[in-house]
Parts: sequence; C-alpha cells; structure tokens
Amino acid sequence: MGLFSFFNKEIAIDLGTANTLIIFKDQVVVDEPSIVAIDKRNKSVIAVGKKAMMMHEKTHADIETIRPLKDGVIANFQAAEAMIRGFIAMMNEKNSWFKPQLTMVICIPSGITEVEKRAVFDSAEHANARERYLIHEPMAAALGIGLDVEQPEGNMIIDIGGGTTEIAVIALSGIVTDQSIRVAGDEFTQDIVEYIKRQHNMLIGERTAEAIKINVGAAIQDLPNPPDEYAVHGRDLLTGIPKQITVTYQEIAGALDKSISKIEEAVLKALETTPPELASDIYRKGLYLTGGGALLRGLDMRLAAKTKLPVQVAEDPLRAVVRGTGLALKNRDKYSFLMS
Repeated sequence: MGLFSFFNKEIAIDLGTANTLIIFKDQVVVDEPSIVAIDKRNKSVIAVGKKAMMMHEKTHADIETIRPLKDGVIANFQAAEAMIRGFIAMMNEKNSWFKPQLTMVICIPSGITEVEKRAVFDSAEHANARERYLIHEPMAAALGIGLDVEQPEGNMIIDIGGGTTEIAVIALSGIVTDQSIRVAGDEFTQDIVEYIKRQHNMLIGERTAEAIKINVGAAIQDLPNPPDEYAVHGRDLLTGIPKQITVTYQEIAGALDKSISKIEEAVLKALETTPPELASDIYRKGLYLTGGGALLRGLDMRLAAKTKLPVQVAEDPLRAVVRGTGLALKNRDKYSFLMS
C-alpha cells in the first residue's frame, strides 16, 4: 500500500476561470491565476500562473498570454492541458525526475454540458491522471464550509467565481434546484473597464480593473466602513497620453449595479423553484456566500435586503470550493454519489 501511494498522488483541483487551486495531503499546494504564457514561434510554454500573469497585457509580438477557461469551462484545450501540467510540475519540483500517476477530483460548474465535461476529462487524462472524478461547484462549496449535505435539510449556496455564479439548493446529498449564470468576477472587471472608458475617457487594462475591484469594489453605495479613494493610471483617450484619476467605491458600486442585479434575479429565481419544506429551512438558516465574488464589499447586505433573508459570507470564501473538493477526494467512498 505504501509503495502504491508513492506511485500514486491524490489531488483535488478547483479549476477556476480566474484562479486554480490544488490540494494535496490536506494542504493547498498551488494557488495561482489560471493563465499560461506561450511562445508563438514554437508553441512552447514560457510560464504559468503568477509568472504568466505578470506578463499579461505586457507582451511583445512573440509571446501570447492565454486564459484557457472562459465562463467556468475550458475554451482552449491545448492551453488548459499545458496549464494543468505546469501546476502539477510545481508540486513535483523536488522529484522532477519522477512523475507519479495521479488521482484527480476536479470541480466543475453545475451548468456544464456533456461536451464541456469531456474537455475537462481529456485535459486531466493528458496531464497523467489515472483516475478522474468531477464534482459540482455548489456541492463542493457546501462541503468546504462545513455543511452536512446528507441531512434532509435545505441549504442555499451562492458561489460567485471568476466566470460563473452558481446558485444551488442542496438537500439529501443532491442539488434540488440550481441556477448557473455566466455573470461573475470577469464580468465585474469588464464593467469597470467600460465605466472608466465611458466616464473618464481613459483606457485601462484588465489587471488595473481587477486592482480597482479589489481595492474599492462594492455592491452598495452606503458602506459602514468605506475604503479610501483609489488612484488609477491609464491612457487618456483624447490625447493618448498616460494620466491618473481617482475613483471612489460609490462609482464602482454604480458600475457593477447591472451585473449584481442579474445575480439577484438568479437568486430569486432559485428561491421561487425551491420546494416549500426546503424553503422553510432556508428561511431559518439563510444563504451562504462563497467564491471570490463573496469578498465584494456590501454584497451580503445587498442580497439580504433583496431576499429579506440572512446572508453569511463563508470563512475564506476563495478556498471553500477547493476545501470541499479535497474532502470529497479524501472520503471518496463516503461521497462517491457526489462525483461523476
């Protein structure tokens, strides 16, 4: 058994649009942006993760940065495979001569199609996976925040990732009703780019918009502990000269309003289709927010005001899904019914 475990590594992967996390032996060993830098001349991989992100939007003609996942699913098969291999190589740096067989549990959006599932399976297989299992994100998130998914009680999970927002009511080890919309962190970033362009006549890149979202991003215009104004650098669209402006959280809350309204609509739609007995459980327990989008200032307050229900932001929401995926991997026999 010891020899087998040496030749076989069990890893849990949250393959996200914005970030990929890998758990091995209950530890997060990889937490990197989902991006890969390719040399266009020979198609070789130059960098993955943080190193590739540092090159993003700053490359010359011979280098291309690719985000292989779009809206929570694989959009570029070759780049996704190269990225997964690169992240696994980070784990194996100490024994670079030895490549063990892998057992992988990979997290996927609940609204994924069979074709998109096949792409994930194939990418894992080409990255040396001997056994591959898939688990839906809302279920993994529920496990990750410590909910007992096997109980005959309703729990509503709202997982706001980079590409998709997954809303699901979970009971008796299954998803009773779910909504999967392709409005999430990436859409917020694009909203900020468009707002700065429209309101300030300034062009900014994706990385700058992401920094704005982190520093002054908000869902409501009246925060109890507001962040300071944030300085933004970009290119003036009128003169073409670089310039600086400052933005407030109220401005960003206004810029994100339409996208957040779509998430609110999806939450209400999921509540409308929830069986009444489970709805009474949700009334008592409230809603659980996970994913990077849960960190948006005031989002819990806005959803609570819209639904008239308590909203709880998970502890360390960014890692809730990968922690749940790791638990499913560790207890594969117990949670085999959750995986496909």
